[in-house]
Amino acid sequence: MNRNYFINDDKIIFQLMLLLLLGVMFCAQNDQVGEFTGTTNVGAIKIPGLVKFNEIEKIYKITGSGENIWGTTDAFYFVWRKVAGDLCLSTEIAWEGSGMHPHRKAGWMVRQDLTPDSPYIDAVVHGDSLISLQFRREKGGETQEIKSPIKAPAAIRLERHGNLFSLAVARPHQKLQPVGSISINLMDSVYAGLVVCSHDSTTKETAIFSEVKMDTFGIIPEEKRLIQSTLEVIDIQTRERNIIYQANEHFEAPNWSRDGTYFIINSNGKLFTIPVGGGAPQILNTDFANKCNNDHGFSPDGKMLAISHSPEDKSIIYTLPATGGIPKQITPLGPSYWHGWSPDGKTLTYCAQRNDEYDVYTISVDGGKEKRLTTAPGLDDGPEYSPDGQYIYFNTVRTSLMKIWRMRPDGSQQEQVTFGEDYNDWFAHPSPDGKWLVFVSYNKSVSGHPPNKDVFLRLTSVNSREPEIIAHLFGGQGTINVPSWSPDSRQVAFVSYQLVGRK
Repeated sequence: MNRNYFINDDKIIFQLMLLLLLGVMFCAQNDQVGEFTGTTNVGAIKIPGLVKFNEIEKIYKITGSGENIWGTTDAFYFVWRKVAGDLCLSTEIAWEGSGMHPHRKAGWMVRQDLTPDSPYIDAVVHGDSLISLQFRREKGGETQEIKSPIKAPAAIRLERHGNLFSLAVARPHQKLQPVGSISINLMDSVYAGLVVCSHDSTTKETAIFSEVKMDTFGIIPEEKRLIQSTLEVIDIQTRERNIIYQANEHFEAPNWSRDGTYFIINSNGKLFTIPVGGGAPQILNTDFANKCNNDHGFSPDGKMLAISHSPEDKSIIYTLPATGGIPKQITPLGPSYWHGWSPDGKTLTYCAQRNDEYDVYTISVDGGKEKRLTTAPGLDDGPEYSPDGQYIYFNTVRTSLMKIWRMRPDGSQQEQVTFGEDYNDWFAHPSPDGKWLVFVSYNKSVSGHPPNKDVFLRLTSVNSREPEIIAHLFGGQGTINVPSWSPDSRQVAFVSYQLVGRK
């Protein structure tokens, strides 16, 4: 045999091996992993992280360390991609092994930068199955949290619409349920990706991410955004939220029918019915009343409906059959905004402006002379009867912040119900069984009850008067202006909003 042949062949093999080695070295230096372009150990890390990507099954196996994602600084492993604008991020997460710490965390993160104290928001699954939406509003600020009532295993979806971030979760083989939303002022360009934190700087944890989907929609100009309205119900015991109806149009103020079978909402001056099980809205015949606002509701027996219609840009209260018909005018003057119906069905209570003052009034359901119940300077609004008829609850600004008060039906014994310096409280609705109050709260810096704000649904026992937040959402005006309890006092209906857009 020709010795030179073997030498040449050996050279070819050596060259091929060298090219292969160089290729491996090049791949190792390239941070492209699946959909992501970078990997970073954020913060003080003793054990560097590692990511492995299964190209066939599209599964990311991520190992990370780090003391925590919490407080004012973070330490974790981050697999990221730099993006700008709206996002929709979804995945399913499972931990490998039993793990060392119940508060280890894995999930999606959207972060302003890669410094340890950066503003951020994440949707994470903890080692003890807790799912939460965590966020830091400003550099070096404290981390806050919205906890999901649904535990892992569950699919998670984190969305960004402008500066509004929303978390939804789904149990296996079930539909997504909203958890909460919050506005975080991040710049358009952010780092978005998957995170793992062991919650112990001396150990590492591994999470398996499957069904990873990262949809990016770019920067949407405000003028091209659409209002998306979502009719939801929340169970006051489990705190789980379910979507009944959603549309890219503006609608407001759900009432729950007295028989529990449908809702009434208003949109563009008209009223519509929607079945409790969901479905397309059906217009309710209100004849000439085609400028209805969001102040409407059922009589105690469910046979009649009170509406507020503005024939000449001044809201007037009318009644009509709950199934539709010709409205009958009740209040002689405007503006008058209906809010409550006495349990015996004989009296309506409402907010009205007379002589440049908004106060609480009552009037017979047959019309006639109205009676003024409040006289304090400033706005008194949102009156509603307790189910036993012993009180009228209302909100008033007489203590500088808007707070919930109550009084006897004749206007006597006016007393404050909600307190504190953090919130402005609006539109208290007593439950049909008389045990609960639900109302909407704004941050104390917000004046009035405008739309498109971060707001909270708060719940308090009539006896304890210690409110707790049951839902974080984007809304305000139109969210829960009118009575919206289910007849069994277990659920509340409300409307949340998003400003969505697609290029």
